[in-house]
Amino acid sequence: MLDTLCVHLKRLLRSSPFRLAVAYVALFGSSALVLLAFIYWSTAGFMLRQADETIEAEIAGLAERYSLAGLPGLTSLIEERLARQPSGSSLYLVTDGDYQPLVGNLSGWPRVQADDEGWLNFRLDTRESEPIHWGRAKPFRLRGNFHLLAGRDMYELQAIRSMIVRTMAWGLLLMIFLALVGGILVSRGRIRRVAVINEAIGDVVAGDLTRRIPPDPTGDDIERLVENLNGMLDELEKLVDGVRRVSDNIAHDLRTPLARLKNRLESLGQQEESPEGREIVDQAVAEADGLLDTFNALLRIARIESGQHRQGFATVDLSTLIDDVAELYAPLLEEAGLELSAEHQVDLEVVGDLDLLFQVLANLVDNTLKHVSSGGRVSLAARKGEDGIVLAVSDDGPGIPATERERVLERFYRLDSSRSTPGSGLGLSLVAAVADLHQACLELLDNSPGLRVELHFPPAEHSGDTRL
Repeated sequence: MLDTLCVHLKRLLRSSPFRLAVAYVALFGSSALVLLAFIYWSTAGFMLRQADETIEAEIAGLAERYSLAGLPGLTSLIEERLARQPSGSSLYLVTDGDYQPLVGNLSGWPRVQADDEGWLNFRLDTRESEPIHWGRAKPFRLRGNFHLLAGRDMYELQAIRSMIVRTMAWGLLLMIFLALVGGILVSRGRIRRVAVINEAIGDVVAGDLTRRIPPDPTGDDIERLVENLNGMLDELEKLVDGVRRVSDNIAHDLRTPLARLKNRLESLGQQEESPEGREIVDQAVAEADGLLDTFNALLRIARIESGQHRQGFATVDLSTLIDDVAELYAPLLEEAGLELSAEHQVDLEVVGDLDLLFQVLANLVDNTLKHVSSGGRVSLAARKGEDGIVLAVSDDGPGIPATERERVLERFYRLDSSRSTPGSGLGLSLVAAVADLHQACLELLDNSPGLRVELHFPPAEHSGDTRL
C-alpha cells in the first residue's frame, strides 16, 4: 500500500500539470507577497506618520503654552493631559538644564541617540510580567534652558503591525495551500486521462491496432489530441490491413500454382528414366517444397498477428509440452550427434494456444539442428520467475551477435553465416509473432557459448480457462 502510494506521489510530482500548477502558485504567491508587503508598508507607515504628526502637534501646542504661561502653565497643561489619559499612551517629560525631571510620566531622559530626523526610540520601563513597550518621542528645547520631550507609547502600533504580519502570513500560507490542493486535484484528473492515453498507445505498440482512446466530452486540447490520435490509428489500421491482405493474397495465389508445379515435377520424375534427369527433377521438387514452406509460414504469421488464435486460448502445461517436444526431437538430435536435456518444474501453466507454443519450441530446436555442430548440447527448460513463467531453449553453438539479435526477428533476415543453410529466415519471426500473441517477452541472450532464447510469460489467469 505504501509502495503504491509512493509511486502515485512520484508520478504526480513529475507530471506536467502539477509542475504547471506549482509554477502558477509560485508566480501568484510572489505577486501576492509583493501586494501584501505594499499593504503592510502603506498601513504601518501611515499609522507611524500619523503618530509622528500627532506628537509634533503636541510639541507645538506645549511650546506655545510655555511661551504664554511659562513653566507653571506648561506643568499644569501636562498634568491635565496625563489625568485625561490614565493609560499612559502619551509620553511627557520636562527637565531642567541638567536633564533632571521636573514634570511628566517618564522617570528620566532616555539614554539613546536621536535618529537623522531627531526622533528618540527607546524602551519604556515596564514590569517583568508585562510585554515590552517601546516609546517614540521628539525633544524640544525651551527658553530658559529647559528641555521638553513629547511622544507616544508605540505598543498599540506594534501590536497592530504584528497582527497585520500574522494575518498576511496566514493568508499567504492558506492561499498557497488552496492553490496546491487545486493543482493536485486538476493534475490528478489530467494524470488519469494521460494514463488512459498511454495505456491505449501501449496496446497499439503491442500489436492491437483495433485499440482506440475513449473520448471524453470536455472539448479541451487533450481531447483534440485524442481525436487526432484515433484518426491516425484508423489510418494506420487501414494501411496495415491493406499490406496484410496483399501479402495474404500473394501467398494464396502463388501457393496453388506452386503445388501444381510440384505435383507435375513429381509425375515427371516418375516418368524420367535416367538418373541424371531424376536428380534434376528431385532438386526442382525440393525447391518447390521450400517455396511452399515459405508461403505457408507467411500465411501462418499473418494469421497469428491478426489475433485469431486468441479465441482458442486455454490453459497449457509447459511441463508436458517440453516433455512432448523432447520426446519428438530426441531421435533427430541423437542422429545429428547432439545431446538433449529437458529440465522443468511441475505445474507450469500459461494461458495460450498449445499448437503455436509447440511450433515455437519446434522452430527453436530446428535452428539448433541447423547451426550446432555434432557433439553440442541443446537444453529445454521452464521455471517460475519473479513475474511469471520463463520458457528457455539454449545451445552451445555459434550464437548470434548482440548487434544482430533485433534484426534476426525480422522476416527473411538471415545472418551471413547462415545463408548456406536451408531455411527462409521466417523461423524466429514466427516465434516473435507467437510471443506477441501471448503477451510474452522474447529475449535472445548469450549462453557463453551459444544462444539462449527466453520467453517470459505473464502469470496465468485460470478463470474461464479450459484444461488441455
